[in-house]
Amino acid sequence: MDEWTGLVAALRTGGWIMYPLSLLGVLALTIIFERAYVFARFARAPMALLEPDTPDMPVQAADGVERLAPQHAFRRMAAAWRPDAATPLWLREASAQAIAARIERDMSRGLWLLETIVTAAPLLGLLGTIVGMMQSFQLFGGAGLVDPVGVTGGVAQALVATAVGLIVAVFALFAFNYFSRRLERLMDELELFANARLNALRVRDETGGA
Repeated sequence: MDEWTGLVAALRTGGWIMYPLSLLGVLALTIIFERAYVFARFARAPMALLEPDTPDMPVQAADGVERLAPQHAFRRMAAAWRPDAATPLWLREASAQAIAARIERDMSRGLWLLETIVTAAPLLGLLGTIVGMMQSFQLFGGAGLVDPVGVTGGVAQALVATAVGLIVAVFALFAFNYFSRRLERLMDELELFANARLNALRVRDETGGA
């Protein structure tokens, strides 16, 4: 309890700049939790879908992804590879590319804001530092130091603002890098999935299979 009280007191010391910094921190946490749920729920690749295929696997794969959630990335990608003898391969490829672009857009939603927070939080902390130091310097009179307590309070405000800004930025940076790498891996897995379906369809067409 004493630690929590001390933390609240330290945050109050930071002055008004703590309000926008706190807002950035809340936004960052919201995006992190929301994206973590989305990636865990709709981007986890079933290993069976990434295994080498036989000519009849497109139908089996399409049946397998039906068990996934409708918003799942692999179920959305499987829509381009459903069995339809009348659909040419070039049209399937174009459809798969369009679906992949929409998946990438949807899965990266909010990451731009994390990237913005990485830059904005330290700048706001620096602004709080400048404000705190300016308040400290204003307390120096012509006859010397006027208010020692006020000077130390201004320095404390400067240090707290800087520290909080850096903490928010570091958390947002780690989260942004993780989700960016996770998105890259997802797109690689979707490409493997699409190439496997495409190769299986080509083999089926060349061998005259149904």
